[in-house]
Amino acid sequence: MVLSMTGFGRSEGVFEGKKITVDIKSLNSKQFDLNIKIPLRYKEKEFDVRKILNDKILRGKVDCFINLETLNDSNDVSINHDLVKSYIDELKKITSDGPDFEYLKMAIRFPDAISTRPDELNENEWIFLTGLLNEALSKFDSFRKTEGEILHDELAKNIQNIENNLALVEPFESVRMDGVKERYRKTLNEFDNLDETRFYQEMAYYTEKLDISEEKVRLAQHLKYYLEVMKDEDFNGKKLGFISQEIGREINTLGSKANHAEIQKLVVKMKDDLEKIKEQTLNVL
Repeated sequence: MVLSMTGFGRSEGVFEGKKITVDIKSLNSKQFDLNIKIPLRYKEKEFDVRKILNDKILRGKVDCFINLETLNDSNDVSINHDLVKSYIDELKKITSDGPDFEYLKMAIRFPDAISTRPDELNENEWIFLTGLLNEALSKFDSFRKTEGEILHDELAKNIQNIENNLALVEPFESVRMDGVKERYRKTLNEFDNLDETRFYQEMAYYTEKLDISEEKVRLAQHLKYYLEVMKDEDFNGKKLGFISQEIGREINTLGSKANHAEIQKLVVKMKDDLEKIKEQTLNVL
């Protein structure tokens, strides 16, 4: 089954007056490369968030953004009025020349004059956040599957194109070899006192070197294997990449041995489809 490395998933929810949004997106990459942006409130859980993402996503250049928005008007800041008044009274005892506002500015800088209400992350909120993460990952996986189906169809089409062009090579093979033999015969007639036995030995040797039957068989096998892996194996992007390299080697050898204009044209078409396959395979998980 083909899965794309390109994915996107979003989830959001409200927990005790706080709106939490989770966005996950990814592009292709050889390894798992995670960039995470998380509010300070959830910083203590960053390692756990990374582990959840790593276990589910496996590979790709991934961005995860968790956003936190307070919906109510709750005031988390408190002023210790009695303590501030005490600070002001003590300051006035030192000097009474300044206005009360100046004393206030000094007083609020003293310890414990202003405090913020502690707002620690509790277990219920973490469970809620984990649920949002899993929901975003579920949508992310669905996106990857949909993109993977499109990739599968494109890859299968390009593999089929190579198979079709490979089949078109065969009608030109006998013509090609007849042309090679005719050139050898002309060469033989241009020389005097030539050892015909040695000449035909050399001709047989080079004819064998130009034979492309093995390359055709291996190429057909690689094309078949590519389709099998694409259909039957999960997380097959790297393996498909290796097979596409082997397909390229056989096509290149076929081209170097071709020695025929029409076969060379077919090889060029096969290379064009192979480049598309290589590019698309880079995005397979």
